[in-house]
Amino acid sequence: MSRIDSLVAAMTLTEKLGQMTMATGDSAVTGAVMRTGLDAGIASGAIGNVLNIAGADKARAAQRLALESRLKIPLLLGLDIIHGHRTIFPIPLGETAAFDPLLWEATAREAAKEGAADGLHMTFAPMLDVARDPRWGRIAEGSGEDPYVGQAMARAKVKGFQGGRLDGADTLAACAKHYCAYGAPTAGRDYATTDVTPRALREIYLPPFEAALNAGVATVMPAFSSIDGIPLSAHRGLLKDYLRGKLGFDGVIVSDYNAIAELIHHGVAADVVEAAALALKAGIDIDMMANAYHDGLPAALQRGLVTMTDIDTAVRRVLRLKEQLGLFDDPYRRGGVESATVLAARRQLAREAATRSIVLLKNDGAALPLAEGRLAVIGPLADAAGDMRGCWSAAGVASDCVSALAGLRFALPHQSILYAPGVDIESDDESGIAAGAALCDEADAILLCLGESAAMSGEACSRAHPGLPGKQAALVDAVLARAGGKKVIAILFSGRPLVVPDLVARVDAVLAAWAPGCEAGNALADLLTGRASPSARTPVSWPRAVGQIPVFFGERPTGRPASSADHYTSKYLDVPNEPLFPFGHGLTYGDFAYTGLQATPDRAAEADGFTVSVTLTNQGPRAAGETVFLFTRDKVASISRPMELKGFSRITLQPGESGTVSFSLAARDLRFPGPDLEPLYEPGEIEILAGPSADRARLLSATVRLV
Repeated sequence: MSRIDSLVAAMTLTEKLGQMTMATGDSAVTGAVMRTGLDAGIASGAIGNVLNIAGADKARAAQRLALESRLKIPLLLGLDIIHGHRTIFPIPLGETAAFDPLLWEATAREAAKEGAADGLHMTFAPMLDVARDPRWGRIAEGSGEDPYVGQAMARAKVKGFQGGRLDGADTLAACAKHYCAYGAPTAGRDYATTDVTPRALREIYLPPFEAALNAGVATVMPAFSSIDGIPLSAHRGLLKDYLRGKLGFDGVIVSDYNAIAELIHHGVAADVVEAAALALKAGIDIDMMANAYHDGLPAALQRGLVTMTDIDTAVRRVLRLKEQLGLFDDPYRRGGVESATVLAARRQLAREAATRSIVLLKNDGAALPLAEGRLAVIGPLADAAGDMRGCWSAAGVASDCVSALAGLRFALPHQSILYAPGVDIESDDESGIAAGAALCDEADAILLCLGESAAMSGEACSRAHPGLPGKQAALVDAVLARAGGKKVIAILFSGRPLVVPDLVARVDAVLAAWAPGCEAGNALADLLTGRASPSARTPVSWPRAVGQIPVFFGERPTGRPASSADHYTSKYLDVPNEPLFPFGHGLTYGDFAYTGLQATPDRAAEADGFTVSVTLTNQGPRAAGETVFLFTRDKVASISRPMELKGFSRITLQPGESGTVSFSLAARDLRFPGPDLEPLYEPGEIEILAGPSADRARLLSATVRLV
């Protein structure tokens, strides 16, 4: 008899439910419901999994309690390590802007090492929710608007977190969340219902999760929200039938925080007994912080709503995960002290990731890089080290972060740098505006550090007006009125695209810094001084007005495309259809010209493919890196098709240098869900497009044929 079989046979019902229960520690607060009696529950076997414990000593102490229980089953310890543990990397939306899966994998690998050194076994990441609505605060945690990018992110993060094998002393079990379509809530409001078509599920929201499963992700977390009136925590069709059945996932499904009990609020369960039964029957193995399995399943058994086989199946999955993590063989294999050399290398990676995540949105008159001279640094985010962490900063602390002001002062020790916050991030106090604007008189260039606090994005942080909060707009007005023709550069810190068209129009240069992480100031200094060239691209379309939202490049064609000559076409009366900045937009200190797009052969069967190449020449005065995007569009199909991203690649060129970027495009990757939502290969003409963004005016095109 196997170890798992023996344990299941020996367990009481309480001990089985303990393996299906996850309670919280006190190292982080990630929900409203807290659990008392944690130590006693662990020691009795009534709690088998814990989140929000950080620190090797705390982890070992909790594990010792578990090993003193009757069956000595080790604990599974998890934490939300979304973009770093103690060393904080850019928020995922920002890191996506690098468009480099190797970088994404590297930061996840280092986060896993750091988390494992703190005694942890799993992370509730990556978040794979495609999001096209910047009002939604959790857009910060994902990879933006495109499912192809989401698939690439899924593969990279799962590989980084889990390493070569789950039982490694420096690996964490990854968790693909939030399954699925959580990133499309009604009105951009967190936890709200989701209404998407079955086609949208297959084309947009499910592919990143399928990629995570193919990469071997150990666990999956369902979304808080409902689809078509069915909450994901009780959605047998999407969990049991599709995820477990069609896709073959046999790993652990863990609920989100208190989500099972919230089935009562959804109106699909009358009490915790029904809620627990619905979740278990749907395929959820671990109840996080609802206590629903502990309180509800005994009565559900008596009512015949579930069977002991249902419970045993879930327990076996949890025990198998613990076995795969090596916890039975050595429950203390994770936890230890890392060397100063390792920590220094990790900080350097954080600096590289931050440098490559910051997008240069505008640079009129070569305002950047900065010329020598006196610099006025103004704004509430200039010296806000803690806010550089962004949302979900795990065990990161503010004192470990470098603010923009500190980074500039370190990089320019002999240059005069004047500073004033001007206003607070959110308050209505305008008393500091005059002093901030007055610095313009003494400066040769002005740097405005504006945006959101770390607490303004992430979970439960939806914004109906995602612009500059507080009195920051008034500060901008005062500075621009006083600047007198001097260069004004705005740095936007945020967890989302901010709707600030007026600001963008009035300043000379704009950087989207997102929340860059612990090395924020040093990375910004590298870019502002020209020690590095910006190379990031925005992974979401940047709206010019809230009324455009959701705005994204992959819209299907309409029968009445916008035309200024025809009133009865699809357009706004008051703003252009196009976003302020398209998906993939980003400038460099180079100037790249695209020529010679080729796609060979000119036709291919399903088992074959195409090679697409394009030549780039850096006509600018500085070396720079350029990201090239490959799109396709099915010209005539049985289902109307949008322009779709099929690849991206990066090239670095010296001034005057030319180079070629090539893509391999499999013909089978041009399939799409047919009328029955199954993959359909359809012969016909395919438009191939390549260029620096999703702006059709800047894309070169060629045509090939599927046969």
